[in-house]
Amino acid sequence: MENNNSWTQNLGKDVPASIVVFLVALPLCLGIALASEAPLFSGIIAGIIGGIVIGFASGSSLAVSGPAAGLAVIVADGIGELGSFNIFLLAVMIGGLMQLTLGLLKAGVVANFFPDSVIKGMLSAIGLILIFKQIPHAFGLDEDYEGDMSFWQKDGENTLTEILKITDYLTPGAIIITVISLAILILWGLPQFKKFKFFQVVPGAMIVVLFGIFANVFYKSYMPEFYLQDSHLVSNIPLSFGEDGGFSFSKFTSNFTLPDFSAIGNYNMWVIAFTIAMIASIETLLSIEATDKLDPLKRITPTNRELIAQGMGNTLSGLIGGLPITAVIVRSSANISSGARTKVSAVLHGFMLLATVAFIPQILNLIPKSALAAVLLLVGYKLTKPVLYKQMYRKGWDQFLPFIITIIAIYFTDLLIGIAIGMVVGFFFVMKSNYHSAITVARHNNNYLLRLKKDVSFLNKIELRTILREIPAGSHVLIDGTRAKFVDSDIQETLKEFTETASMKDITVELKSTMDNLNGLAPRTKEDLQELTKA
Repeated sequence: MENNNSWTQNLGKDVPASIVVFLVALPLCLGIALASEAPLFSGIIAGIIGGIVIGFASGSSLAVSGPAAGLAVIVADGIGELGSFNIFLLAVMIGGLMQLTLGLLKAGVVANFFPDSVIKGMLSAIGLILIFKQIPHAFGLDEDYEGDMSFWQKDGENTLTEILKITDYLTPGAIIITVISLAILILWGLPQFKKFKFFQVVPGAMIVVLFGIFANVFYKSYMPEFYLQDSHLVSNIPLSFGEDGGFSFSKFTSNFTLPDFSAIGNYNMWVIAFTIAMIASIETLLSIEATDKLDPLKRITPTNRELIAQGMGNTLSGLIGGLPITAVIVRSSANISSGARTKVSAVLHGFMLLATVAFIPQILNLIPKSALAAVLLLVGYKLTKPVLYKQMYRKGWDQFLPFIITIIAIYFTDLLIGIAIGMVVGFFFVMKSNYHSAITVARHNNNYLLRLKKDVSFLNKIELRTILREIPAGSHVLIDGTRAKFVDSDIQETLKEFTETASMKDITVELKSTMDNLNGLAPRTKEDLQELTKA
């Protein structure tokens, strides 16, 4: 049987996937750095470290890490508040050390409390956002940076009004590239093509990018009215060439920056470091949970190890001039949809970022954004397929409502706020379900069976008191707690009060439980109560 954890057996799937992830990650690294008001190369550094360092250290087979759009505002505000990018790098570095500590303290257990419906809602929301955010790029409206995931944009527009603007910015050259690129990607995924080795080994996204570059070269020579200028291309990658036109190691390394260690006593720096550590950790755990759900092999990532890996990555990123890093669901989902099987894909994409920005940045600067938009449109569709909505609806309102509310909340706010809203809704339905199923009562004549099931929390206190109050005098009550795994202290106290006073109403109580805290609630006799009254 094939060993799916062996990287040598999966190179045929991991290498093509790594190319797709590289092509998706490159503009996102630049776009997020631009939105963060940080040096553009700091985004590339974060992408390289996210791929190579975190890729090696992580226990996830498919997650891909890099700079995250969710941290862009925090980065921009942090740099502005500290007044120096070098001081901000120190905050990133210390934030990484804090993440390392969280991992060692096993704080990754928090990931177990994310409801399944909320995680699926997050994936669908990311898919919708990708589609709506890429539509303008597909038509040639490239005013906003790649990687922008917020509904409200810095230019005063929002995701919906930006789409309404495209009629004023229609770019025929970009539209042609988008349409043909989508056709290539769709054909590439058809079963009748997949049986050929070429279509298995060569990723459709690479063909799309090459097509986009050559199409624009063709436009320039034969259809100049369709030619795409720099604003429609990636075009922001810093060059590392000397005056002779060759690779310059010193110019390349000049893009790396050290933190300002003299600011170690700056209080605001520590606050920003803590903020980065907390938000980066939460976003990572959410992305890891979502990635595991997308994994066709259903592997489970060790979350404590993931926090340690992210801490290592952020510590190094801050040390050499990079942005904060998290596991990123957009890149991870692109990795999975491209057929990746092991972490080799994530690591290779990091090496590709390093090699290409060092040696062939001028070629990368020729990639049309419309070609990349086609790739991300397809990734978005795979995340939010209509069949998923039908499946969640069939599961009932307690699953569908948290799912759909999470989608709406993320779409109209951002990832973390939307997840917080979805979690509140999800926990409400969890508590509602437990509330109704934790206590059952059955009656036959004057015999009552009161059964405690699963976890009985303080939320069931009112229900339990109502049941006990309505039991008539002369009844026999059997309290069965053998199925209960947890009984809240408020519930224990309520049962204790009932058993101690039951004999006053000629109610006999029988307790049946495997839990010591319930077995200790011995019923009182009338004689016991009389003795207590005298005392």
